[in-house]
Formats: sequence, C-alpha cells, structure tokens
Amino acid sequence: LPVKHYLEWKRIDFRFSFRMADLLNGTLIISEDPVRLPLIGSPWPSLTIVSLYLLFVLKLGRKFMENRKPYDLRRVIRAYNIMQIVYNGVILIAGLHFLFVLKAYDLRCITKLPLDHELKSRERWLTYSYFFNKFMDLLETVFFVLRKKDRQISFLHVFHHLVMSFGGYLHITFNGYGGTLFPLCLLNVAVHVIMYAYYYLSSVSKDVQTSRWKKYITIVQLVQFILVLANFSYTLMQPDCNASRTVIYTGMFISTTFILMFANFYIHNYILNGSKQKSALKSD
Repeated sequence: LPVKHYLEWKRIDFRFSFRMADLLNGTLIISEDPVRLPLIGSPWPSLTIVSLYLLFVLKLGRKFMENRKPYDLRRVIRAYNIMQIVYNGVILIAGLHFLFVLKAYDLRCITKLPLDHELKSRERWLTYSYFFNKFMDLLETVFFVLRKKDRQISFLHVFHHLVMSFGGYLHITFNGYGGTLFPLCLLNVAVHVIMYAYYYLSSVSKDVQTSRWKKYITIVQLVQFILVLANFSYTLMQPDCNASRTVIYTGMFISTTFILMFANFYIHNYILNGSKQKSALKSD
C-alpha cells in the first residue's frame, strides 16, 4: 500500500474513531440544530431501551412466562390502543395543518426549515413527538410476550420496531428535525390511527377478529411503503432539490426492504394459507 494512500486511510480511520467516540459520549453534534430533546442528546438511552426490548422479547420474557398462564391484559391493551389512536390522531391533525394550512414546506422539494424560521419549533416538536411514539410502540411486543402470543412475534415484527425506533434517533442526530421524511411520517401516523382502531375494535368484537380487516391492514401497510418509495423517487427527479441524498437513498433501501418483507408475509398468510384452507374444505 503506497505511503500516501496509507496515511489518507489512517486519517479517515482516526476521524471516524474520533467521531464515534464523540457520538457515544453524547458530545458529537452532527446536524446543525443545537436543540437536543430527551433521548436525543446521547445514543445510550435509545440503545438501552432497544437492548432491553430485545432481551425481554427474545429471552427473559419468554423464560419468565414459561411456566405461567397468559396474563389477561384486555383492559390494559384497550386503554393502550385508545391512547395510540388519540396520540397519533393529534400528530396527524397538527402535521396536516403544518403542511397545508401553514404551508411550511415546498411540497415539490421538502427540506428541513432553517434554525431561525418562525415555524422551526413546531417542526421540531412534531418530529420529536413522532420519534418518541416509536418507543411507545415497543409495548405492543411486550404485551404479546405476557399474553404468550409468540406466533405474532415474527422477525418482521421485531425488525420493523427496531428500525422505526432507533432509526428515528439516528435520523434526528445526523440530519436534524423535519425535512424530507416529514410527510412520510404523517402517512405512517395515519396508518397507525387505522391500525390501532382495528386493534381496539377487534378487542371488543369477535366479528371484527374474524373479518378480513386484518388482511386489509397488511395491504394498507404495504401500500404505505410503496408510496414512500415513490415519494423518494419523485424527490430524486427534481433537478434543483437539495434534499439530503443520504436520507433519500437510506429511506429507499429501508422502504424496499419493508415492501419485500410485508409482501412475503401477505403471500404466505393470505394467499398460500388461504389456498390450503380452501383445499382442506374441498377435501372434507
């Protein structure tokens, strides 16, 4: 390896190590926004929550429930679902007002607001409220464990929650609040209002449990990620748009991954299994 290239590599390696050390110490400010709301100033709170989540869901929780009967959490879950409907509904209404009434962004090329913009504080809190909710979503899996619903704790389920929770921290740390992902987060919030409304109704009505709504919820989630991918592609085609290419390409990769995973889930649960059930009925 030539000395010149070796020294350049060592310089990059040193810079990366220095930045990683600052990041872990909570002293590295990569985005220009100096405001660090709770869970944002350092990676340790988010890493701790995610690590405890994985430990409980994959190991300790199952061990704890091994010789116990499933807990009856119907009232707790109903209250949780109502809270999620209200929380996401408020973000959705406030976000739509921010986008279409206050017209904070140019919808052809959405970039985060300057620090001195009069709506920056609102953009910051809307983004943070969405990010914080991704950690509240983790309780869904905890309820599955305590109710011994292990079949619902799929790789897709856990992976989705991990990406949405810790990914939010990384986005705010490296890119700041708001920007390109803002309308896509609103789309996700709208999907969550529908999803948690279904969860609540299915907890109080057996007719809803046995209906096709669960299948439709999966379709809605799949369409959501297709729209997200289309939005990123549209943004890339705008020649004068200076939206972060790192955010766009990362978002496209994650969206494509979720499309493939949700499509695989849909095919196996509603097409292949549906065909098997019809064949079984015919043979009877």
